Amino acid sequence: MNWSYIFLPLLAGLGVALFWVWRRLISPETRLPVTANWIEELSPERYHPMMHLLDPDDLEFLQSQPGFTPQMASRLRAQRSEIFRGYLRCLNADFQRVVTALKLILAYSAHDRPDLASALIGQQVRFSLGMANVHVQLFLYRWGLCGVDVKALVGIFDSMRLELQALVPASSGH
Repeated sequence: MNWSYIFLPLLAGLGVALFWVWRRLISPETRLPVTANWIEELSPERYHPMMHLLDPDDLEFLQSQPGFTPQMASRLRAQRSEIFRGYLRCLNADFQRVVTALKLILAYSAHDRPDLASALIGQQVRFSLGMANVHVQLFLYRWGLCGVDVKALVGIFDSMRLELQALVPASSGH
């Protein structure tokens, strides 16, 4: 077996992922939330379907059906990978907006919050590394080589969302 067929794509994927992390840490593209209602409406439930989109049980079931071909499996993995990437873009955008809102709160706060600033930086690094890891897993999933686990990434988003909700008073519209 020629190992270069396995390691070269893996190494290329890792290089792309590291570049992506570096780019995200240097210059995140975000738009600010406009209202406190946006903060109240944030929910990790939005990403619940994403966690099951690449479930291997679906593909195993379809493979057991008469007439199912390897080409169909490949096409299904490609389609679901694209849908999953859309969820990842939304998750990243929501996370970046939460981070930006927290940075503004820190910048305009009357009190220093070194604990929050430190936690914010740590969570940004964890999220960026987690996102890179998920992209590598997704690349490998596309070729049927592994699964994708996004629970940790959604968990990081949720912890930052809860921090933001704790710091921003609820809107009086309810």
